[in-house]
Amino acid sequence: MDRNQVEQVRRFNRLVTRRIGALSDDYLSRGRPLGEARLIFEVGAAGGTDLGRLRSMLGLDSGYMSRLLRSLEAQEMVEVRRKVGDGRAREVIPTAKGRKEFAAYDSRSAKLAQSVLSPLNEAQRERLVAAMAEVERLIRASFVTIAEESPRSADGRWCREQYFAELAQRFDGGFDIATGDPSDSADLLPPSGSFVVARLEGEPVGCGGLKTLDAGTGEVKRVWTAASARGIGVAGRIMQWLEQRAREMGFSVVRLDTNRSLTEAQALYRKLGYREIGRYNDNPYASHFFEKLL
Repeated sequence: MDRNQVEQVRRFNRLVTRRIGALSDDYLSRGRPLGEARLIFEVGAAGGTDLGRLRSMLGLDSGYMSRLLRSLEAQEMVEVRRKVGDGRAREVIPTAKGRKEFAAYDSRSAKLAQSVLSPLNEAQRERLVAAMAEVERLIRASFVTIAEESPRSADGRWCREQYFAELAQRFDGGFDIATGDPSDSADLLPPSGSFVVARLEGEPVGCGGLKTLDAGTGEVKRVWTAASARGIGVAGRIMQWLEQRAREMGFSVVRLDTNRSLTEAQALYRKLGYREIGRYNDNPYASHFFEKLL
């Protein structure tokens, strides 16, 4: 990795933490460090949230999260309780005092943002905001994780259901699973296949599969990205992961098919080096067929 790039990231991090007051134990002059303030903000903004999801979203280990929550409970800012309908899970709920504190943080955070923008002229503000939007998009992309798991897992099933539901909406005349994709999820299980789930802040946002066509050929299946995570390269990373898995499985060629309505998918495949070929299967919904030599 380029050393200059690494140093630029480090300088940026130091500048931002100083400018927003993250180094102070009195963040936004409310008497708490940034960690506690952020929890109050996230819980207050959501009106309560699942503890596991909160921990995953903020990237905190359970021990540190527990210490933060104990402190906020002692301050009567939040209440941690068993989740209704699921005795194994817990949720964090803001108290009335916590909701008032959230409102104070929300107001002061807006003023801090204004203090960053106000010294700049209009052109500079537009440049800064546009640059921040791009940095936010790229940092979100760096949070995405991809891991192999069973297509029959809860998140695996959910992703495939969302994928099929989207096809039904986008294809002319809808989509019938039995007609267009009769293969069973067993095709995507090792040793003859593979399936991955992409996650952003702990939530599933994409999937993709690989199955065996013959001894030297694999087929990419069910590559999908949630609308909330599009534009940050999730599908491309899934494709690259599946291609590497195909090499490990001994395939020298990977193929895939797609529908004419999925123009963004066709553009991605061409960008990744796939070439269009003739029909190789009897999928009635497929109108374009691609192949790549590994």
